[in-house]
Order: sequence, then C-alpha cells, then structure tokens
Amino acid sequence: MLNLTARYFSKMTFLRTAFCLVAILFTFTVSAAKATILVPFAPWFNEIKVGMFIHGGLYSIPAGTWKGQIGTRPELVEQEFRIPISDYSALAKEFNPVKFDANTYVKLAKDAGFGYLVFVAKHHDGFAMFDSPSDPYNVVASTPFKRDPLKELAVACEKYGITLCVYYSLGRDWHVPGVPLGGNRRNDWDFPIAKQSDIDTYLEKKVKPQLRELLTQYGPIGAVWFDTPEGIQPHHSRELRTLIKSLQPGCLVNSRVGNGYGDYDIYEQSIPITTIRRPWETCITLNDHWGYTSWDHNWKSPALIVRSLVDTASKGGNLLINIGPKADGSVPTPSVKLLHVVGNWLKLHGEAIYGTTIAPIESDAGSSMVFAESNSDGSERYPVVNLTKDEKNNISSLPHGWRVTAKPGCLFIHLFDHPQDGLLVLQDLPGKVLKVILLTDPQRRALGFSQYGGSFSTQLPLDVWDDLTTVVKLEFADGR
Repeated sequence: MLNLTARYFSKMTFLRTAFCLVAILFTFTVSAAKATILVPFAPWFNEIKVGMFIHGGLYSIPAGTWKGQIGTRPELVEQEFRIPISDYSALAKEFNPVKFDANTYVKLAKDAGFGYLVFVAKHHDGFAMFDSPSDPYNVVASTPFKRDPLKELAVACEKYGITLCVYYSLGRDWHVPGVPLGGNRRNDWDFPIAKQSDIDTYLEKKVKPQLRELLTQYGPIGAVWFDTPEGIQPHHSRELRTLIKSLQPGCLVNSRVGNGYGDYDIYEQSIPITTIRRPWETCITLNDHWGYTSWDHNWKSPALIVRSLVDTASKGGNLLINIGPKADGSVPTPSVKLLHVVGNWLKLHGEAIYGTTIAPIESDAGSSMVFAESNSDGSERYPVVNLTKDEKNNISSLPHGWRVTAKPGCLFIHLFDHPQDGLLVLQDLPGKVLKVILLTDPQRRALGFSQYGGSFSTQLPLDVWDDLTTVVKLEFADGR
C-alpha cells in the first residue's frame, strides 16, 4: 500500500485565481528604486512545458579535446586551453555540418512531445550560427557550409508547429576585447587590457545589430534566451529589453538579460525543491555536457529525464532538454533514443504535463535528494535538486515518491514508486472524486475507488505500470 498525505492549501479560490493570472501576467521588480512592472506573458510558455535546446558550433569539431589533451567543458574549449583567436577561428574553415537537416531536428523535437526549440545562435566563442550581415564571423560567411541553419530551422518549426527561440551569449564573447570586464571569464590571452568602454562598444557594435537580425530575419521568435550577463549594467538590460519588445512585442526575455528585466527565471542542471509562483524554466543535458563531447558516454537514464520533467511541471516550471550535435551536423544516437523514450511516455501521459499548473495540494518534495545553490538570476534564490549525476551512478539523484499536477477539475498523481500491493491511498484530498483513470493504461479504463471524507483509496492493477512514472488521473465532481 502507498499511503500519501495530500496537504491541502487553504483559500482555494485565491489560488485558482493566482494560477490564471500567472498564465496571463507576470510581475517583476526592476530594482528597489523603480516601480514594479506588470508585463504581458505569452500563454504558450505554460502550455508547452517542454522544449529542445541545441548546442552546436565550432566547438563541436574538437569535441572536448585540444591537441591531444582532454578538456572539461567542450563548449568552453577556447577559454579552457587559452586558444588564440587566430587558431580557434581557423576551425571555421573546417566546419561543414553536411548532415544537418532542419526537418530531422524539428521532427525529433515534435516526436519527443516538445513544443519549442532554443537554438544557440551565438555562444561564448562569439561565432554566429546564423547569417549575420553585421559581423562576418558567422556560419554563412566564414565556413564551407555556406548555409544558414537558423533560417532552415525557422521554416521547419513553422511546418511542424514548434515555437522557435534563440540563445545569445550576452556578457561573454571571446572574439572581442574586454567582455566580460573582470574575473577570469574573458579572453585575456588575446586582449590582456580591458576597459569599461569595451562592453559599451560591444553592445552597440555587435549585440544590438545581431539581435535586430535575429528578430527580423527569421519570423516570429518565442524568446531570446540570454546567458552570462556579466558586466551588464541596469541600463544595458533595459535597453536590450526595449529593443526586443519594439521588434517583436510578444517575444519573451529570460532572466539572464540581467538586473531583473527578464520575463521568466532560469535554472541550470537543477530543479528547485519548492513550487515557484513565477514563470520559470530549467535546462538540462542528456549526458554531462552541452556541446558534443567525444568521450562523454555518461547518459542520463530515461527515468531521470521523465521524472525531472514531472518534478519540474509539478512546481510550475518548464524543462528544456539539450542535444549537442556532432561537427557533421548529425545528432548522437543516444540522444535520439532517449528523446524517443520521452516522446513515447508523453504520448500516453501528456495530458498530465501540458498546460498544467501547480496543484492545490502539496506532494512529496523529494527531501532525500542532494541540494545545491540556485542558478536563477532573480532576487529570490531557491535551494535546488542537482541533476548532474545519473541515477545509475547515484541513486539519490533519481526522484522518488510522488508529484502532483493540476488542471481545472482534475489532479494528476505521478507515482515514481510502485505500491507493493497496488493499493494507493490519498489523505486530505480537496474535494469529492467523481472518476479515476489510470493514464498509463492505453485503454484508459476507469478504476474503482472509495472515498470517505478526505480519505481516498484505489486499487491499481499490478500488470499496468510504467517504471518511468505512472500517472493516475482524478476527476472531481465540483470541477475545481
């Protein structure tokens, strides 16, 4: 028997109203000296829930090594080995991802049940993976490939109904001097002297022109996914946000634009241990790295990926799952296989993920898991569950227990652990249950149940169980 206590939040009407408002409006404070701003928020973000991240570029060629040495972060190889720009930029002459096919990528995302795609348009190396008329250091002008992968992805995304978003490394660009200004994250081997004016010049001469290109050359963009806002001052963040909204008013801006000017918060390789009432997203890798790594075979298990999605959705967030293409443009086979498993699970259980909200009951928070610092750029910092270890190596990293997601009139109970006798007991439910359906059962047969007051029980068939996550749907008579 699995006996679960569902601790009911009081003031249900208030909470339902709050959930609706979150889907429409997002409030954030720019600074203590500025007024709180109410920002329209795109409803697709909450509805879609899961997306694909694509990290590919010149760093895919060395694939985590340099001149026989093994590195630690393949997408950061230029900095890790302090490679001169003259040597690193020479990789562009070799970069020819002839196996890149936008339809294959987007169909992979679609079949996996993903609703949006974030393409790395420019990473920390400063190389643009799109046609950038303002800077010749780009995939069209500087490589034998001569094609614009972002343009091809935009066409494929429209074909398959996927929302296209773009990643842009903001405060870190190793192809220009002085960005970021301080610390050990800038290119100080080519540019030993840095000054504040370098950042202003970089923003005016490179960032803003490239943002204009990204927001005018590729049709509707769902979000600009900034990274590393190091050295970015409040007026910089405000100007960038204003520019984006002037070109595409519906385009979201993530929190890494810096200084509180984002529409939603970002976590990386981690999940907050508590529910969050603001829009947020966490991004994770399928193995241990973002870019393709020739020697990284430590792939996360399907259970860890699916349960991470469930855990994220139950706390009100979105999950962005990364793939790192090879230098030839192909997607590593283990990535494809993992995404197929996720897609098959979502075909049966997507109703319990897409468009769901935080449930009006508390579920198991997974308190046995390892906690780490949050990577959010918001003013509040939540403790998180660290997802960098695979469950096959560290069982404590695999979410256990149960989670809950909600829709009007329904609760979805996500079970990670199998009750030995198949009996599921829930205490303190918020209302009268009308119907119970095991979503994991392809036949969607209704289950018998009993309910006395707040105590509810149902017998789960022992022959219908999904080791990734089993989902039980409860429909309530009062529709709340």
